[in-house]
Amino acid sequence: MVGDEVPDDLTAAEVGMWQAFRNGSEYDLRIGSAEEDDANGSSAWGPERTVRARIVALLLLSGPQALPGRAAALKITGVRIDGPLDLSNSQIDVPVEVRGCRFEKPVRLVDCHMRTVIFHGCAIPALEAARLATTGDLQLSSCTVYDGISMPQAQIGTDLTVNLLCLYSDRRDRAWNGDGMNVAQDLNAEGLSSHGMISLRGARIGGQLNFRGASLRHPHGRWALNALRLVVEESLVISAMAEPDTPDTGNGIPTRLARMRRAEVHGGILLDGATFGNSLVVDHARLHLTDGQEMSLRSIQAPELRFMPERPERGRINLTNATVSRLVDRADSWPGPGQLNLQGFTYETLIPGGPFPLRARLAWLANATPEYSPEPYDRLAASLRASGEDLDANEVILAKLRRRRESLPLLLRAWDGFQDVALGYGYRPARGLFWLLSLWLAGSLWFAFHPPPPLSSEESPHWQPAIYTLDLLLPVLNLGQEAAWRTSGASQWIALSLVILGWLLATILTAGAAAVILRRN
Repeated sequence: MVGDEVPDDLTAAEVGMWQAFRNGSEYDLRIGSAEEDDANGSSAWGPERTVRARIVALLLLSGPQALPGRAAALKITGVRIDGPLDLSNSQIDVPVEVRGCRFEKPVRLVDCHMRTVIFHGCAIPALEAARLATTGDLQLSSCTVYDGISMPQAQIGTDLTVNLLCLYSDRRDRAWNGDGMNVAQDLNAEGLSSHGMISLRGARIGGQLNFRGASLRHPHGRWALNALRLVVEESLVISAMAEPDTPDTGNGIPTRLARMRRAEVHGGILLDGATFGNSLVVDHARLHLTDGQEMSLRSIQAPELRFMPERPERGRINLTNATVSRLVDRADSWPGPGQLNLQGFTYETLIPGGPFPLRARLAWLANATPEYSPEPYDRLAASLRASGEDLDANEVILAKLRRRRESLPLLLRAWDGFQDVALGYGYRPARGLFWLLSLWLAGSLWFAFHPPPPLSSEESPHWQPAIYTLDLLLPVLNLGQEAAWRTSGASQWIALSLVILGWLLATILTAGAAAVILRRN
């Protein structure tokens, strides 16, 4: 432990920092000019604003005692830190608050145990923090990190806040490596701007993961966000954020209405196997995907999926084997044919977030099944039926059966088409009555003008063309007309056709009614 005396080799700037540390007060070397004080600016910061990184490390690792009645803390603002700051494998028991500072070399916090750590508005070449553990918050808001952040297996005791953080990628094209990271509460990344892949594979977030207004850019790689097997106890939100208020927008429109920043993702999103305690929200967002990229939600589990981004023009949305309780969506958010996979996608309740008529919902299924697959149709029908929308559910089943017809051989396709036209596969019994009445009327008119001769002039009943036609059409009933008259020529063929059509209608109606009853039971 260094004594209370100030070491002799400190510069004037370092002496001031030393005394502020003992007092727990802020050490501010800003000069009051926004341009001159910009940590990312081109203005040179001279020795009057420079402290050596090894002196910062000395304070944190072996610093002096706090003044009586005070708590020691490192709080520096507008300071240039010269040299690499390496705090690896250390235990730091004082709060650290660094604002508007310029680091000349990377910051290393590997295997470091700390309390609350705040970096705000700083310029940092790189941050290496594998297995960093904090008991309080870690904040990196409004900082710029030029060679990426690496903090796999980090343990954050409360919140991780990276609002308005600007990230550039390292040599491996990763802007942020947070694989296996554990954040006890929220991870707030509002307005985050990343240039390179963000990797959160196997990470666990105890609260909400918030990407409102974020810009994730990795257009030439496969994934802008790789969060395989991510666990979020509350919600993952990729949505818009309100810009900081300004006095006037210049056009008389209130700022809160005029300045909204949408989330932008240039590159794929991988969330396969992720679990969400509340919801996955993709709303007021733009997904810029190339033909080889996708938003992959395979096997996710969430009580709610709220999917309402702008429609992606390219790329794919993959929901294979995903499981959600509620699906909230809009018709104009889903991609076109061949860009959507719903195989094995399970949901219970549909909640339209905008106009979503049944015709559009059927087109949604058709876009997801370039080749016929019954399962997505059965899932939609079950959801509609559970909501009491039986008529819409029947329409979905009809659409499924018509799609199935496309895969049948020619002869079976013809028979299947006849069932559809005649009775709508049993779901349109009124259509059968229409056909029966039409055939009855047509047959009655024909036989009224072309009466057949009786088989026996002595025993023949009174000629009734309407009853005769009905006797031909109804295979079960015997009205005493069919066997009493002898047809020939065209009348014979018409009579035979009426008998065959009557049997076909009866067969289809019986089979369709039985199928409907079985489904309802």
